[in-house]
Amino acid sequence: MNILKDILYKVAIESVTGSTDIAIHKIDFDSRKIETNDIFVAIRGSLSDGHDYIQKAIELGATAIICDTLPEVLAKEVTYIKVKDTNSALAFMAANYFDNPSEKIKLVGITGTNGKTTIASLLYQLFKKAGFKVGLLSTVKILVDETEYKATHTTPDSITINHYLNEMIEAGVTYCFMEVSSHGIHQKRTEALHFVGGIFTNLSHDHLDYHPTFAEYRDVKKSFFDSLPKTAFALSNIDDKNGPVMLQNTVAKKRTYALKSYADYKAQILENQLSGLLLKINDNEVWVKLIGTFNAYNLLAIYGTAIELGIDSLEALRLLSDLESVSGRFQFIVSDSNITAIVDYAHTPDALENVLKTINDIRTKNEQLITVVGCGGNRDKTKRPIMAQIGSELSDKAIFTSDNPRNEDPETIISEMEKGVEPQNYKKTLAITDRKQAIKTACQLAQPNDIILIAGKGHETYQEVNGVRHDFDDMKIVKEILAQLNK
Repeated sequence: MNILKDILYKVAIESVTGSTDIAIHKIDFDSRKIETNDIFVAIRGSLSDGHDYIQKAIELGATAIICDTLPEVLAKEVTYIKVKDTNSALAFMAANYFDNPSEKIKLVGITGTNGKTTIASLLYQLFKKAGFKVGLLSTVKILVDETEYKATHTTPDSITINHYLNEMIEAGVTYCFMEVSSHGIHQKRTEALHFVGGIFTNLSHDHLDYHPTFAEYRDVKKSFFDSLPKTAFALSNIDDKNGPVMLQNTVAKKRTYALKSYADYKAQILENQLSGLLLKINDNEVWVKLIGTFNAYNLLAIYGTAIELGIDSLEALRLLSDLESVSGRFQFIVSDSNITAIVDYAHTPDALENVLKTINDIRTKNEQLITVVGCGGNRDKTKRPIMAQIGSELSDKAIFTSDNPRNEDPETIISEMEKGVEPQNYKKTLAITDRKQAIKTACQLAQPNDIILIAGKGHETYQEVNGVRHDFDDMKIVKEILAQLNK
Protein backbone atom coordinates (compact mmCIF):
# COMPACT_ATOMS: atom_id res chain seq x y z
CA MET A 1 0.00 0.00 0.00
CA ASN A 2 1.29 3.48 -0.91
CA ILE A 3 0.81 6.27 1.62
CA LEU A 4 0.72 9.86 0.34
CA LYS A 5 3.34 11.19 2.81
CA ASP A 6 5.84 8.53 1.63
CA ILE A 7 5.27 9.39 -2.03
CA LEU A 8 5.95 13.09 -1.25
CA TYR A 9 9.54 12.41 -0.06
CA LYS A 10 11.94 15.06 -1.49
CA VAL A 11 9.09 17.08 -3.10
CA ALA A 12 9.47 20.87 -2.61
CA ILE A 13 6.14 21.50 -0.78
CA GLU A 14 4.84 25.03 -0.15
CA SER A 15 1.61 24.19 1.70
CA VAL A 16 -0.59 21.22 2.67
CA THR A 17 -4.38 21.32 3.08
CA GLY A 18 -5.77 18.04 4.43
CA SER A 19 -4.12 14.79 5.52
CA THR A 20 -1.03 13.20 3.94
CA ASP A 21 -1.59 10.02 5.93
CA ILE A 22 -3.92 8.51 3.32
CA ALA A 23 -3.64 5.43 1.10
CA ILE A 24 -3.07 6.13 -2.59
CA HIS A 25 -3.99 3.94 -5.56
CA LYS A 26 -1.82 5.53 -8.30
CA ILE A 27 -0.46 8.85 -9.66
CA ASP A 28 -1.55 10.44 -12.94
CA PHE A 29 -1.35 13.80 -14.73
CA ASP A 30 -4.08 12.93 -17.25
CA SER A 31 -7.43 13.75 -15.63
CA ARG A 32 -9.22 11.30 -17.97
CA LYS A 33 -7.35 8.36 -16.40
CA ILE A 34 -8.09 9.25 -12.77
CA GLU A 35 -9.79 6.61 -10.60
CA THR A 36 -10.83 6.35 -6.93
CA ASN A 37 -8.05 7.27 -4.44
CA ASP A 38 -5.66 8.50 -7.15
CA ILE A 39 -3.31 11.48 -6.97
CA PHE A 40 -3.84 14.03 -9.74
CA VAL A 41 -0.80 16.14 -10.64
CA ALA A 42 -1.72 19.36 -12.45
CA ILE A 43 0.95 19.92 -15.14
CA ARG A 44 1.12 23.11 -17.21
CA GLY A 45 1.70 21.97 -20.81
CA SER A 46 2.12 23.84 -24.08
CA LEU A 47 -1.41 22.95 -25.23
CA SER A 48 -3.37 22.66 -21.97
CA ASP A 49 -3.10 23.37 -18.25
CA GLY A 50 -3.80 20.54 -15.82
CA HIS A 51 -5.05 23.08 -13.26
CA ASP A 52 -8.15 23.48 -15.46
CA TYR A 53 -9.00 19.80 -14.88
CA ILE A 54 -8.67 19.60 -11.09
CA GLN A 55 -12.45 19.53 -10.56
CA LYS A 56 -12.90 16.81 -13.17
CA ALA A 57 -10.16 14.72 -11.46
CA ILE A 58 -11.95 15.08 -8.09
CA GLU A 59 -15.27 14.03 -9.66
CA LEU A 60 -13.55 10.90 -10.98
CA GLY A 61 -12.27 10.02 -7.50
CA ALA A 62 -8.95 11.82 -6.92
CA THR A 63 -8.28 12.17 -3.18
CA ALA A 64 -5.07 14.19 -3.51
CA ILE A 65 -4.26 17.12 -5.80
CA ILE A 66 -0.73 18.35 -6.54
CA CYS A 67 -0.74 21.90 -7.96
CA ASP A 68 1.29 25.11 -8.04
CA THR A 69 -1.82 27.31 -7.62
CA LEU A 70 -4.65 26.30 -5.30
CA PRO A 71 -8.24 26.36 -6.66
CA GLU A 72 -10.47 29.11 -5.25
CA VAL A 73 -12.82 26.54 -3.75
CA LEU A 74 -11.33 23.52 -1.95
CA ALA A 75 -13.32 20.28 -1.79
CA LYS A 76 -13.75 18.53 1.55
CA GLU A 77 -12.10 15.11 1.98
CA VAL A 78 -9.49 16.06 -0.65
CA THR A 79 -5.83 16.77 0.21
CA TYR A 80 -4.26 19.69 -1.67
CA ILE A 81 -0.46 19.89 -1.89
CA LYS A 82 0.82 23.20 -3.25
CA VAL A 83 4.30 22.79 -4.71
CA LYS A 84 6.85 25.05 -6.35
CA ASP A 85 6.99 23.03 -9.59
CA THR A 86 4.52 20.27 -10.50
CA ASN A 87 6.88 18.74 -13.11
CA SER A 88 9.56 18.35 -10.46
CA ALA A 89 7.01 17.03 -7.95
CA LEU A 90 5.81 14.44 -10.47
CA ALA A 91 9.39 13.25 -11.06
CA PHE A 92 10.05 12.61 -7.34
CA MET A 93 6.59 11.17 -6.67
CA ALA A 94 6.84 8.73 -9.59
CA ALA A 95 10.27 7.59 -8.40
CA ASN A 96 9.00 7.14 -4.81
CA TYR A 97 5.83 5.35 -5.95
CA PHE A 98 7.91 2.68 -7.72
CA ASP A 99 10.46 2.56 -4.84
CA ASN A 100 13.20 4.45 -6.73
CA PRO A 101 14.09 1.78 -9.32
CA SER A 102 16.87 3.89 -10.90
CA GLU A 103 18.92 3.37 -7.72
CA LYS A 104 18.83 -0.41 -8.23
CA ILE A 105 20.05 -0.45 -11.84
CA LYS A 106 23.05 0.98 -13.72
CA LEU A 107 21.32 3.73 -15.69
CA VAL A 108 23.26 5.64 -18.37
CA GLY A 109 21.77 8.71 -20.10
CA ILE A 110 22.73 9.83 -23.61
CA THR A 111 22.05 13.42 -24.68
CA GLY A 112 22.96 15.62 -27.66
CA THR A 113 21.38 16.56 -31.00
CA ASN A 114 22.43 13.57 -33.11
CA GLY A 115 23.47 10.02 -32.25
CA LYS A 116 21.37 9.42 -29.12
CA THR A 117 19.31 6.57 -30.58
CA THR A 118 22.27 4.88 -32.25
CA ILE A 119 24.43 5.01 -29.11
CA ALA A 120 21.65 3.87 -26.76
CA SER A 121 20.57 1.03 -29.09
CA LEU A 122 24.11 -0.17 -29.75
CA LEU A 123 25.01 -0.06 -26.06
CA TYR A 124 21.96 -2.25 -25.45
CA GLN A 125 23.19 -4.59 -28.20
CA LEU A 126 26.78 -4.66 -26.89
CA PHE A 127 25.83 -5.42 -23.28
CA LYS A 128 23.39 -8.12 -24.45
CA LYS A 129 26.24 -9.72 -26.41
CA ALA A 130 28.38 -9.47 -23.27
CA GLY A 131 25.84 -11.68 -21.49
CA PHE A 132 23.91 -9.14 -19.40
CA LYS A 133 20.18 -8.53 -19.06
CA VAL A 134 19.72 -5.02 -20.46
CA GLY A 135 17.05 -2.32 -20.74
CA LEU A 136 16.58 0.39 -23.38
CA LEU A 137 14.53 3.61 -23.29
CA SER A 138 14.79 5.12 -26.78
CA THR A 139 12.95 7.02 -29.52
CA VAL A 140 12.54 3.79 -31.48
CA LYS A 141 11.39 1.42 -28.73
CA ILE A 142 11.48 0.45 -25.07
CA LEU A 143 13.09 -2.89 -24.25
CA VAL A 144 12.85 -4.69 -20.92
CA ASP A 145 15.56 -7.23 -21.65
CA GLU A 146 13.97 -8.93 -24.69
CA THR A 147 10.37 -7.74 -24.22
CA GLU A 148 9.59 -4.83 -26.56
CA TYR A 149 7.17 -1.94 -25.98
CA LYS A 150 6.30 0.95 -28.28
CA ALA A 151 7.95 4.31 -27.57
CA THR A 152 5.97 7.55 -27.98
CA HIS A 153 8.56 10.17 -26.89
CA THR A 154 12.36 10.40 -26.95
CA THR A 155 12.24 10.77 -23.17
CA PRO A 156 8.94 9.44 -21.74
CA ASP A 157 7.09 11.08 -18.83
CA SER A 158 8.32 10.41 -15.27
CA ILE A 159 5.64 7.82 -14.49
CA THR A 160 6.39 5.83 -17.66
CA ILE A 161 10.16 5.95 -17.07
CA ASN A 162 9.86 4.67 -13.51
CA HIS A 163 7.24 2.09 -14.49
CA TYR A 164 9.59 0.53 -17.07
CA LEU A 165 12.65 0.82 -14.82
CA ASN A 166 10.65 -1.08 -12.20
CA GLU A 167 9.73 -3.71 -14.80
CA MET A 168 13.45 -4.01 -15.59
CA ILE A 169 14.33 -4.57 -11.93
CA GLU A 170 11.69 -7.30 -11.69
CA ALA A 171 13.08 -8.92 -14.88
CA GLY A 172 16.61 -8.98 -13.44
CA VAL A 173 18.00 -6.26 -15.74
CA THR A 174 21.31 -4.79 -14.51
CA TYR A 175 22.03 -2.07 -17.13
CA CYS A 176 19.71 0.42 -18.82
CA PHE A 177 20.60 2.88 -21.59
CA MET A 178 18.31 5.86 -22.01
CA GLU A 179 17.99 8.72 -24.49
CA VAL A 180 17.73 12.01 -22.65
CA SER A 181 16.15 14.79 -24.74
CA SER A 182 16.31 18.52 -24.03
CA HIS A 183 12.49 18.50 -23.67
CA GLY A 184 12.79 15.73 -21.07
CA ILE A 185 15.44 17.59 -19.07
CA HIS A 186 13.59 20.92 -19.29
CA GLN A 187 10.33 19.33 -18.16
CA LYS A 188 12.14 17.69 -15.18
CA ARG A 189 11.31 14.16 -16.36
CA THR A 190 14.80 12.94 -15.42
CA GLU A 191 15.20 15.02 -12.25
CA ALA A 192 14.64 12.25 -9.67
CA LEU A 193 16.59 9.55 -11.55
CA HIS A 194 19.93 8.19 -10.39
CA PHE A 195 22.41 7.92 -13.28
CA VAL A 196 25.76 6.10 -13.15
CA GLY A 197 26.86 7.86 -16.33
CA GLY A 198 26.04 10.50 -18.92
CA ILE A 199 27.17 10.80 -22.55
CA PHE A 200 27.25 13.98 -24.64
CA THR A 201 27.27 13.45 -28.43
CA ASN A 202 27.15 16.87 -30.14
CA LEU A 203 25.03 19.99 -30.40
CA SER A 204 23.58 21.52 -33.55
CA HIS A 205 20.50 23.33 -34.86
CA ASP A 206 17.43 21.52 -33.49
CA HIS A 207 14.39 22.02 -31.24
CA LEU A 208 14.51 25.81 -31.56
CA ASP A 209 10.74 25.55 -31.97
CA TYR A 210 10.75 24.61 -28.26
CA HIS A 211 13.79 26.41 -26.86
CA PRO A 212 13.77 30.18 -27.54
CA THR A 213 17.55 30.35 -28.10
CA PHE A 214 20.43 28.03 -28.92
CA ALA A 215 22.07 29.10 -25.62
CA GLU A 216 19.07 27.81 -23.65
CA TYR A 217 19.10 24.56 -25.64
CA ARG A 218 22.80 24.13 -24.77
CA ASP A 219 22.33 25.06 -21.10
CA VAL A 220 19.44 22.62 -20.67
CA LYS A 221 21.69 19.83 -21.98
CA LYS A 222 24.47 21.01 -19.65
CA SER A 223 22.15 20.90 -16.63
CA PHE A 224 21.92 17.12 -17.08
CA PHE A 225 25.68 16.83 -16.49
CA ASP A 226 25.58 19.40 -13.68
CA SER A 227 23.19 17.09 -11.82
CA LEU A 228 25.25 13.89 -12.12
CA PRO A 229 26.59 12.54 -8.80
CA LYS A 230 30.30 12.18 -7.90
CA THR A 231 30.03 8.43 -8.35
CA ALA A 232 28.96 8.78 -12.02
CA PHE A 233 31.04 9.37 -15.15
CA ALA A 234 30.47 12.20 -17.66
CA LEU A 235 31.73 11.24 -21.14
CA SER A 236 31.84 14.12 -23.62
CA ASN A 237 32.74 14.55 -27.31
CA ILE A 238 35.35 17.32 -27.12
CA ASP A 239 35.63 17.68 -30.89
CA ASP A 240 32.28 19.45 -30.54
CA LYS A 241 32.82 23.03 -29.32
CA ASN A 242 30.14 22.47 -26.67
CA GLY A 243 31.77 19.26 -25.43
CA PRO A 244 34.03 20.96 -22.86
CA VAL A 245 31.06 23.16 -21.75
CA MET A 246 29.13 20.05 -20.66
CA LEU A 247 31.95 19.11 -18.27
CA GLN A 248 32.52 22.58 -16.77
CA ASN A 249 30.52 22.22 -13.56
CA THR A 250 29.91 18.51 -13.20
CA VAL A 251 31.19 16.72 -10.08
CA ALA A 252 31.09 13.41 -11.98
CA LYS A 253 34.28 11.73 -13.24
CA LYS A 254 35.17 13.65 -16.42
CA ARG A 255 35.97 11.55 -19.49
CA THR A 256 36.43 12.64 -23.11
CA TYR A 257 36.33 11.11 -26.58
CA ALA A 258 37.43 12.55 -29.94
CA LEU A 259 38.72 11.91 -33.45
CA LYS A 260 40.59 15.21 -33.81
CA SER A 261 41.60 16.22 -30.27
CA TYR A 262 43.58 14.63 -27.47
CA ALA A 263 41.11 12.62 -25.39
CA ASP A 264 40.75 9.66 -23.02
CA TYR A 265 39.18 7.69 -25.86
CA LYS A 266 40.73 8.52 -29.23
CA ALA A 267 40.02 7.05 -32.66
CA GLN A 268 41.43 7.35 -36.15
CA ILE A 269 39.61 6.25 -39.30
CA LEU A 270 41.94 4.04 -41.35
CA GLU A 271 39.37 2.89 -43.92
CA ASN A 272 35.83 4.10 -44.70
CA GLN A 273 33.83 1.87 -47.05
CA LEU A 274 30.19 1.04 -47.69
CA SER A 275 30.87 -2.31 -45.99
CA GLY A 276 32.22 -0.72 -42.80
CA LEU A 277 35.01 1.15 -41.03
CA LEU A 278 38.52 0.23 -40.00
CA LEU A 279 39.24 2.19 -36.82
CA LYS A 280 42.27 2.58 -34.65
CA ILE A 281 40.96 3.08 -31.10
CA ASN A 282 43.54 3.85 -28.41
CA ASP A 283 46.28 2.02 -30.42
CA ASN A 284 44.16 -1.05 -31.30
CA GLU A 285 42.70 -1.65 -34.76
CA VAL A 286 39.12 -2.86 -35.12
CA TRP A 287 36.85 -3.48 -38.14
CA VAL A 288 33.21 -2.46 -37.58
CA LYS A 289 30.09 -2.89 -39.71
CA LEU A 290 28.92 0.72 -39.34
CA ILE A 291 29.75 3.46 -41.82
CA GLY A 292 30.90 7.08 -41.74
CA THR A 293 32.66 9.57 -39.50
CA PHE A 294 29.53 10.21 -37.42
CA ASN A 295 29.40 6.50 -36.57
CA ALA A 296 33.09 6.55 -35.64
CA TYR A 297 32.09 9.09 -32.94
CA ASN A 298 29.13 6.95 -31.88
CA LEU A 299 31.30 3.83 -31.61
CA LEU A 300 33.92 5.72 -29.61
CA ALA A 301 31.25 6.85 -27.13
CA ILE A 302 30.04 3.23 -26.87
CA TYR A 303 33.58 1.92 -26.37
CA GLY A 304 34.31 4.54 -23.68
CA THR A 305 31.06 3.74 -21.87
CA ALA A 306 31.78 0.00 -21.93
CA ILE A 307 35.22 0.63 -20.35
CA GLU A 308 33.76 3.00 -17.72
CA LEU A 309 31.19 0.31 -16.84
CA GLY A 310 33.93 -2.26 -16.29
CA ILE A 311 34.21 -4.21 -19.54
CA ASP A 312 37.78 -5.22 -20.49
CA SER A 313 39.15 -3.09 -23.35
CA LEU A 314 39.93 -5.98 -25.74
CA GLU A 315 36.55 -7.57 -25.00
CA ALA A 316 34.92 -4.17 -25.71
CA LEU A 317 36.65 -4.03 -29.11
CA ARG A 318 35.54 -7.58 -29.93
CA LEU A 319 31.95 -6.71 -29.04
CA LEU A 320 32.19 -3.45 -31.02
CA SER A 321 33.18 -5.36 -34.18
CA ASP A 322 30.03 -7.48 -33.87
CA LEU A 323 27.49 -4.61 -33.68
CA GLU A 324 24.80 -4.30 -36.37
CA SER A 325 23.43 -0.95 -37.59
CA VAL A 326 20.26 0.47 -36.02
CA SER A 327 16.94 0.54 -37.93
CA GLY A 328 16.65 3.74 -40.01
CA ARG A 329 20.20 4.86 -39.22
CA PHE A 330 22.24 4.62 -42.47
CA GLN A 331 20.28 1.48 -43.32
CA PHE A 332 20.88 0.45 -46.93
CA ILE A 333 19.91 -2.11 -49.56
CA VAL A 334 21.37 -2.84 -53.00
CA SER A 335 18.87 -3.68 -55.75
CA ASP A 336 19.30 -6.34 -58.45
CA SER A 337 20.24 -3.53 -60.85
CA ASN A 338 22.97 -2.42 -58.42
CA ILE A 339 21.24 0.74 -57.17
CA THR A 340 22.06 1.48 -53.53
CA ALA A 341 19.21 2.97 -51.47
CA ILE A 342 20.04 4.41 -48.04
CA VAL A 343 17.38 5.32 -45.45
CA ASP A 344 18.51 7.64 -42.66
CA TYR A 345 16.78 9.60 -39.88
CA ALA A 346 18.83 12.76 -40.68
CA HIS A 347 16.30 15.53 -39.96
CA THR A 348 18.65 18.33 -38.89
CA PRO A 349 21.08 20.29 -41.10
CA ASP A 350 24.07 18.84 -39.26
CA ALA A 351 22.85 15.23 -39.53
CA LEU A 352 22.01 15.62 -43.25
CA GLU A 353 25.42 17.12 -43.96
CA ASN A 354 27.12 14.27 -42.05
CA VAL A 355 25.30 11.59 -44.02
CA LEU A 356 25.86 13.24 -47.42
CA LYS A 357 29.55 13.85 -46.70
CA THR A 358 29.89 10.22 -45.61
CA ILE A 359 28.37 9.00 -48.89
CA ASN A 360 30.55 11.41 -50.91
CA ASP A 361 33.67 10.20 -49.08
CA ILE A 362 32.88 6.57 -49.94
CA ARG A 363 31.62 6.84 -53.53
CA THR A 364 33.77 6.95 -56.67
CA LYS A 365 31.98 10.01 -58.21
CA ASN A 366 31.25 7.92 -61.34
CA GLU A 367 27.69 7.55 -60.10
CA GLN A 368 24.83 9.91 -59.26
CA LEU A 369 23.83 10.69 -55.68
CA ILE A 370 20.07 11.42 -55.56
CA THR A 371 18.69 12.77 -52.27
CA VAL A 372 15.03 12.75 -51.21
CA VAL A 373 14.49 15.10 -48.27
CA GLY A 374 11.74 17.08 -46.54
CA CYS A 375 11.19 19.05 -43.33
CA GLY A 376 8.63 18.43 -40.60
CA GLY A 377 5.65 20.72 -40.06
CA ASN A 378 5.05 22.64 -36.80
CA ARG A 379 8.77 22.53 -36.08
CA ASP A 380 11.71 24.94 -36.32
CA LYS A 381 11.21 26.76 -39.66
CA THR A 382 14.69 28.31 -39.76
CA LYS A 383 16.33 24.99 -40.64
CA ARG A 384 14.20 24.47 -43.79
CA PRO A 385 16.26 26.56 -46.26
CA ILE A 386 19.49 25.23 -44.67
CA MET A 387 18.38 21.61 -45.21
CA ALA A 388 17.59 22.37 -48.87
CA GLN A 389 20.88 24.20 -49.36
CA ILE A 390 22.86 21.23 -47.98
CA GLY A 391 20.79 18.67 -49.90
CA SER A 392 21.20 20.44 -53.25
CA GLU A 393 24.86 21.34 -52.73
CA LEU A 394 26.07 17.86 -51.74
CA SER A 395 23.91 15.79 -54.15
CA ASP A 396 23.80 15.41 -57.93
CA LYS A 397 20.02 15.72 -57.70
CA ALA A 398 17.80 16.71 -54.75
CA ILE A 399 14.07 15.99 -54.55
CA PHE A 400 12.22 18.07 -51.95
CA THR A 401 9.13 16.40 -50.56
CA SER A 402 6.90 15.99 -47.51
CA ASP A 403 8.26 14.69 -44.22
CA ASN A 404 5.64 14.77 -41.45
CA PRO A 405 3.72 17.92 -42.47
CA ARG A 406 1.55 17.64 -39.31
CA ASN A 407 -0.81 20.64 -39.39
CA GLU A 408 1.07 22.69 -42.01
CA ASP A 409 0.59 22.81 -45.78
CA PRO A 410 3.37 20.58 -47.22
CA GLU A 411 3.71 22.77 -50.31
CA THR A 412 4.38 25.81 -48.11
CA ILE A 413 7.10 23.85 -46.26
CA ILE A 414 8.73 22.87 -49.56
CA SER A 415 8.63 26.46 -50.87
CA GLU A 416 10.34 27.63 -47.65
CA MET A 417 13.00 24.96 -48.20
CA GLU A 418 13.56 26.07 -51.82
CA LYS A 419 14.55 29.58 -50.66
CA GLY A 420 17.84 28.07 -49.45
CA VAL A 421 18.87 26.67 -52.85
CA GLU A 422 21.74 28.63 -54.42
CA PRO A 423 21.26 29.71 -58.08
CA GLN A 424 23.88 27.30 -59.45
CA ASN A 425 21.95 24.37 -57.92
CA TYR A 426 18.43 25.22 -59.18
CA LYS A 427 18.63 22.74 -62.07
CA LYS A 428 19.59 19.94 -59.67
CA THR A 429 16.32 20.16 -57.70
CA LEU A 430 12.76 18.88 -58.03
CA ALA A 431 9.75 19.44 -55.79
CA ILE A 432 7.34 16.50 -55.43
CA THR A 433 4.89 16.90 -52.54
CA ASP A 434 3.79 13.24 -52.39
CA ARG A 435 6.62 11.41 -50.56
CA LYS A 436 5.95 8.03 -52.19
CA GLN A 437 5.99 9.64 -55.64
CA ALA A 438 9.23 11.45 -54.73
CA ILE A 439 10.87 8.13 -53.77
CA LYS A 440 9.53 6.51 -56.96
CA THR A 441 10.94 9.37 -59.08
CA ALA A 442 14.36 8.98 -57.43
CA CYS A 443 14.30 5.25 -58.25
CA GLN A 444 13.28 5.94 -61.87
CA LEU A 445 16.07 8.51 -62.29
CA ALA A 446 18.69 6.17 -60.83
CA GLN A 447 21.00 4.19 -63.11
CA PRO A 448 23.03 1.09 -62.13
CA ASN A 449 25.65 1.98 -59.43
CA ASP A 450 23.78 5.17 -58.44
CA ILE A 451 23.02 5.96 -54.79
CA ILE A 452 19.67 7.17 -53.43
CA LEU A 453 19.49 8.76 -49.98
CA ILE A 454 16.02 9.00 -48.41
CA ALA A 455 16.45 11.30 -45.42
CA GLY A 456 14.38 12.55 -42.50
CA LYS A 457 12.14 9.74 -41.28
CA GLY A 458 14.46 6.77 -40.80
CA HIS A 459 12.84 4.20 -38.49
CA GLU A 460 9.40 5.88 -38.52
CA THR A 461 6.64 3.72 -39.98
CA TYR A 462 4.10 6.51 -40.37
CA GLN A 463 3.55 9.92 -41.92
CA GLU A 464 1.67 12.48 -39.83
CA VAL A 465 -0.76 14.65 -41.83
CA ASN A 466 -3.32 16.93 -40.11
CA GLY A 467 -3.01 15.08 -36.82
CA VAL A 468 -3.52 11.63 -38.40
CA ARG A 469 -0.75 9.04 -38.68
CA HIS A 470 -0.81 7.11 -41.96
CA ASP A 471 1.25 3.96 -42.55
CA PHE A 472 4.48 4.97 -44.27
CA ASP A 473 7.82 3.18 -44.16
CA ASP A 474 10.63 4.63 -46.33
CA MET A 475 12.62 1.37 -46.43
CA LYS A 476 9.60 -0.77 -47.25
CA ILE A 477 8.50 1.60 -50.03
CA VAL A 478 11.92 1.92 -51.70
CA LYS A 479 12.37 -1.88 -51.61
CA GLU A 480 8.98 -2.38 -53.31
CA ILE A 481 9.63 0.28 -55.99
CA LEU A 482 13.12 -0.99 -56.83
CA ALA A 483 11.80 -4.56 -57.05
CA GLN A 484 9.05 -3.47 -59.46
CA LEU A 485 11.53 -1.53 -61.64
CA ASN A 486 13.81 -4.57 -61.81
CA LYS A 487 11.05 -6.71 -63.35
